[in-house]
Parts: sequence; C-alpha cells; structure tokens
Amino acid sequence: MRSHARPGVTRRGLLAGSAGLFALAALPPRARAAARCAIADWIPGDAFLQDLPRQMQALGVPGIAIAVVEVGALAWSRCFGVTHAERGTPVDDGTLWEAASLSKPVFAYAVLQLVDRGQLGLDVPLVEYARPDYLGESPWIERITVRDVLRHTTGLPNWRKDPANEKLVPAVAPGTRIDYSGEAIVWLQLAVEAVTGESLDQTMHRLLFDPAGMRDSSYGWDAAMAARSVHGHRAPDDAQPGKPPQGLREAWDAAQPIAERWGKPLSAWRYADAERAMPLARAHAKPGVVNWPSDILANAAASLRCTVQDYARFMALMVHAQPAAWELRPETRKAMLTPQIALPGRWTEKGLGWNIESTQYGPVLYHSGSNAGVFKTFALGDAARQRALVVMTNAANGNLLYRRVVRAATGLDLLAFDV
Repeated sequence: MRSHARPGVTRRGLLAGSAGLFALAALPPRARAAARCAIADWIPGDAFLQDLPRQMQALGVPGIAIAVVEVGALAWSRCFGVTHAERGTPVDDGTLWEAASLSKPVFAYAVLQLVDRGQLGLDVPLVEYARPDYLGESPWIERITVRDVLRHTTGLPNWRKDPANEKLVPAVAPGTRIDYSGEAIVWLQLAVEAVTGESLDQTMHRLLFDPAGMRDSSYGWDAAMAARSVHGHRAPDDAQPGKPPQGLREAWDAAQPIAERWGKPLSAWRYADAERAMPLARAHAKPGVVNWPSDILANAAASLRCTVQDYARFMALMVHAQPAAWELRPETRKAMLTPQIALPGRWTEKGLGWNIESTQYGPVLYHSGSNAGVFKTFALGDAARQRALVVMTNAANGNLLYRRVVRAATGLDLLAFDV
C-alpha cells in the first residue's frame, strides 16, 4: 500500500477546545460521527485504515484507492491491495482506475468551459450542434438542450438495448422528469466534437487535464495505459466467479490493432473514426463486446481512466473558492452545484453534472460510477467547507466498501446509499 499526505494537514482534524470535546462526547454515537464531519477533516482514521484490508477480503475487493481534498487542495491519498487478484500486482500512486460514470462530471466541467467561451449555449437545442443519424422521429428531439443533458432531463434512455437496430428517441418531453442517460452524454460529446473540431480526449487535455495538472488522466486507451490499469473482479458469490467480466478493456483491445494500423491513436478518434472501425473491431472481438461505435470510442459517459489523485485534483476545482483564469467562471461553477429542476417528491437534486443531497450540515455534491458491474467508484464534495473525498475500486462489491469509507471518513450516512 502507498500513501501521501500534504504537510500541514493532520490525519484527523482536531476538535477546537475542551468544550467541543465534552460536547461531542455527550452525543449518541451516530450523532457524534455526524458532528465530527462538520469539524474534523475527511481523512480516514488510523483504526479504520488498519481494518480496511480485512473488510476488502470479506467483500472480495482486491484493490481500492482513496484521496481527500481539504482547503481546496489534494491533502492525502492511500492505496490498498492489487490490480489483479491472480497476478498480485500491487496498486500504487500510478495505478489507473476506471472512473466509470465519474467520467460524466469531468466532461460536464469541460462542456461548461465551452459555454463560458461562447462555443456552446446551455439552452440551445442540441440538434443545432449535432444531429446523429441514429436519432429517431419525435417532436421532443428538437427541444432537448445542453442543460437537459447535464441535468438528465432529456427523456432519453441510459443505453439502448439494441443500438444497431433501435433509434434513439425520448420517452417523455424534455424537462419533465429525471432520466439518467449515457446516450444523451454521448450525443453531447458529438456536439463538442462539432464545435471544437477535436476528439474528446484532445479537448479534455486542452481545456482541463493539462492546466489542472491531471497528467494521468485520459478518456482514451493504449498499451501503456493497459499496463497501468486495474482489472475488474466479480463478487465472491457470483454465479460465474471465474469468468472475467466484459468491459471497456475488452472492446478497446479489439480496436487497438486498428488504431496502430491506421497510425491514429484511439485518443485521437472521433465518432466517424469509431463508426468506420466498428466492423473491423467486431470481427476480432468476442460476441457482444463491440455493438456500437461508442463501445470503441473515447466515451464521455464512462471511459475516463485516471489515478485517484488526479480525480481529487478535479474535485479541488469543484470545491475551492479561488479559481484560476482558465477555470469556470464563479457563476458557472455555482450553477453546477445548484439544483436545476424542481420536481415534487425528490430527496436528491440534479445540478449540472452532479447530484446534490441536503444534509444536516448543508448540501453535498456526489456521483457514483459502475462499469461492467465491477468497477465501482464514488466522489463526494462539500463546497462550503472546500473538502472532497474520492474512492475507486476494482470489484463488484466495491460499492459496499466505498460506502463504509465514506461513513467512516465523513460521518455522513447519505440517502444515496439506500436508494
């Protein structure tokens, strides 16, 4: 296991004064944990970290990485376990994790950078930027905006079951309900391609990764990334525990030889490249691995790979109070973290790229991720206190483990964990 901590940040923040200690001790255990999160930092305590390997073994999670942002900067990180249970390669600070749906808020940040620059409009219909030929016929198609995509109110499905034979159409009018949609994110990705003339990864590096110092982040894939990336692991009680799960690695391994033959790396591919390569990749892939161009395309909804420290650097942009000139305008960053639609009966809200949940200490932003059912990730932020927590795992039960990490580190028991 590896760790690093920023000088001057304590492992656990100290309570201010003996009066605070006595008041905290008088609370019931659950309330005491919650109260601690408002005063102390979010770095997990020594006792929890010492017990973490036992919890990993019990839940069948070979690898985990945790990073903490305090006072708007990466303060601490630590890695446990291995990238592959059978090979035993230890995870370290250079290990690349599948961020899964944590890819979406990072993409949303770059989209809003383009909004700040006047290249995209939040309330402009998406068809004005890109109209892919897989869209179906519906009067609602013309009304879907960039804002609808980022707050998940397009009415589009998450993913079509048979994209080769099924047109993409909304089930309801945009802006009338929440429909979490990876398809909508990919459509917005095509709009970004149209206005920038770049691949997704080229845009992300130019706007975000390079200026933010996220040197180990990419939506693409190559042999060097493959060597540093974690492998997915099924749950111990899975009906097929020995069968490796199908995921992005399998699809992109089928596309990589084509990229080499063309002399064009996968990170430089645009949708048209993936569309042209799909029949070739499908011919060399296992059945069901390559079904649609987005399976082998740098995918804004799901294909980000990065170190846990890099994702924490992104979280620092979301929770710090003094943005640099290249970052989002303060009012745009505020919009990301502000509820964007009022629907009755909801316990969580949708910002622009983030979920927002109210707690007794104010709102927190969060997002989870799950790729192929075996790469489970979670990010949590408190903008008012300039702190954040990122947890990345490589196993089906990783969500059970990251919930334990979040509860132990922050004292927050989110409703998001029970719904």
